[in-house]
Amino acid sequence: MSTDTSHQDTRTPSPPYGYSRLCTHSREQQLHIVAEFHSHKIRPSRIAYRVGIDIAFIEELIAGEIEPERFPQLVKYYRTGRYRQRLRESSHSKGVARYELQQQIEREFVQETDI
Repeated sequence: MSTDTSHQDTRTPSPPYGYSRLCTHSREQQLHIVAEFHSHKIRPSRIAYRVGIDIAFIEELIAGEIEPERFPQLVKYYRTGRYRQRLRESSHSKGVARYELQQQIEREFVQETDI
């Protein structure tokens, strides 16, 4: 078995023992979970810790190494849902505060979708 030193994968395969959970989700569910957490700007290490999904799998999805067409579509879907949720929550504010909050939400959504 030869090792290519120019392209070694430095990612850890999973969080250290004691810092992770056993993952009970199917691969399809994991894909959706990672997309949803990523759309909420949660770090890969935190996703791995909370749900038990292999951190290398999470990083490969985010880097576009696995599911390069489907994962960004899922992230876009969940970001749009998050955008709508934040707009609904902003309706509790009144007047100028509501307008400014909605403008901030709009700017953040446009910035996230341009990434």
